[in-house]
Amino acid sequence: MLKGKKIGFIGGGNMAEAIVKGLLAGGVATHDITLAEPVAQRRDYLLASYGVTAVDDNGSALQAADIVILAVKPQVCMTALRSLPGDACSGKLFISIMAGVTTQAIENALAKGVRVIRVMPNTPALVLQAASAIAPGTSATAGDLSLALEIFNLLGTACTVEEKLLDAVTGLSGSGPAYVFTFIEALSDAGVKNGLPRDKATLLAAQTVLGSAKMVLDTAEHTGVLRDRVTSPGGTTIAGLHALEQAAFRGAIMNAVDMATKRSEELGKS
Repeated sequence: MLKGKKIGFIGGGNMAEAIVKGLLAGGVATHDITLAEPVAQRRDYLLASYGVTAVDDNGSALQAADIVILAVKPQVCMTALRSLPGDACSGKLFISIMAGVTTQAIENALAKGVRVIRVMPNTPALVLQAASAIAPGTSATAGDLSLALEIFNLLGTACTVEEKLLDAVTGLSGSGPAYVFTFIEALSDAGVKNGLPRDKATLLAAQTVLGSAKMVLDTAEHTGVLRDRVTSPGGTTIAGLHALEQAAFRGAIMNAVDMATKRSEELGKS
């Protein structure tokens, strides 16, 4: 159970802030959250906005925590990990949201047998609507996995996957918001092209995507079944779908996920 756990953050950027929002919304007390953030202006903002403790050194956040969330940029991860005293890591759960950094790399950088869980959330975490995938490291327990799920379900929806699938998660839900934003923009442009004012076109496009996604999640019906319910014989929707098929719309989306997955694999190796 998350209640009563003390949570420390190594890094106080946007995703860390999103997690703080979720924790506070889920009933975690402000005095149980400590963030290590090197930029003074950012520390002041986090303190003023959320009432949490904000410090300038990683060791203080580590010492105060039962759960440590690693939220620094991947390119500085090893510097951050090496700044954590090994004797203070014992008994703590480390949850990493660092893209491309494996649990094994974190385990090797910290004390032997440290418990690590890796999470790939996405940017809708900023509005508590994230899609997050969670993979345990070699020493993580079932209880650790439950804690991670509890935390990231506060940010939206979370599920568990094998760590080898996290590159595919990056290509799909990690990069996916950019694909969806582009789709909404294209729908809005089409509305404007056909006479709608921009603000109304964007509103209708965004709400259409939101409502359609909610139908998928709430009904649990296959997307093809839901699509067929909108598609009348000889009607407007089948005409539009025909145009999408001619433009290889589905193939383009699949190719985008493939390319993003491949790039994630390359970045992980580097």
